[in-house]
Amino acid sequence: MKTFLKQPGRAEADFSRFDVKTVLRNIYILFSRSEIPIAQKDQEIMDIVDSSSPLPPWFTEEDLAIYANLYTKSGFSCPLQVSYRGPHGEITTTNPKLQVPVLLIMGGKDYFLKFPGIEDYIIGGKVKECMPDMEMQLLPSGTHFIQEQLPEQVNELIISFLKKHF
Repeated sequence: MKTFLKQPGRAEADFSRFDVKTVLRNIYILFSRSEIPIAQKDQEIMDIVDSSSPLPPWFTEEDLAIYANLYTKSGFSCPLQVSYRGPHGEITTTNPKLQVPVLLIMGGKDYFLKFPGIEDYIIGGKVKECMPDMEMQLLPSGTHFIQEQLPEQVNELIISFLKKHF
């Protein structure tokens, strides 16, 4: 079994140039758009944010302050471990099917859908080969942070799914 890399890397070095609140502001500005944010060869991800860009309208300065306080205490190590340093290697599962009901809620404007093959895999239904009992709810105006952008709709979908299956 592979283990997570524990050494700080490029993202930590990039983030450490700024205070926590600025890093979070930049993350919400960058990843709430439908385009994939790509840094050039001589840039880091934090370098491509226009500091005059406003926060998304559904994410307030109060939200930012609360998140900044929490991340000041916990740091970014755990979120970076899970997403970017997880076990990326060979899959040892012989039958990678999830045999339970699954609910996927995505925003139609989530930048993640722009990665090559992802939209075909998810929207095109190929993902159902691994999760045959998956229900997908695509909220057209939603972005990557759909649970924060459209919390009432997301909560309704989750409650409805749970009532239906459990």
